[in-house]
Amino acid sequence: MGDTIISLFRDYPQLAVLISIGLNILIGISGVFPSYFLTAANIYFFGFYWGTALSFAGEAIGALVAFVLYRAGFRKYSRAKLEGYSKAKQLIELKGKKAFLFIFALRIMPFMPSGVVTFFAAIGIVSLWTFFIASTIGKFPALVLEALAVHQVLEWNFLGKMILMGVSIAFLYSLITMLKKQN
Repeated sequence: MGDTIISLFRDYPQLAVLISIGLNILIGISGVFPSYFLTAANIYFFGFYWGTALSFAGEAIGALVAFVLYRAGFRKYSRAKLEGYSKAKQLIELKGKKAFLFIFALRIMPFMPSGVVTFFAAIGIVSLWTFFIASTIGKFPALVLEALAVHQVLEWNFLGKMILMGVSIAFLYSLITMLKKQN
């Protein structure tokens, strides 16, 4: 996937920034696709600093667009379905400072699915700006960690190899655990 994006950037260098932001918006809306491959392509093509900045801006814009679309499309239906679940109802009723801190805390976690955070915020009563500010500030540390890891892997130095080995071991462990639970 990353090679395809880099090819697009090379074929249309004058549109590369818009392509990157557009892909981040699509990733944000999908809610299920990870953005690390786009971060890797951005860092590879634009360099570490500009690539990281572009990924950060794209993820912030993508989360904002996804929030607006989720709120318009799912809010009424989803709130009705969650009426019987008091814990879920407590979460979607958060507003102001509590909502800000909750969204920020979830965003700061590097492996928290972005779409889940956006979805629950969108069907809740949190304001658009509270969501946007908390989400954007919370994404920063997670994205910097992701960018540093991607950069190390792209450089293919000792640390990059160790990161890749750690991810491989974690994936293998998850796969084995999942297979054991099925049996």
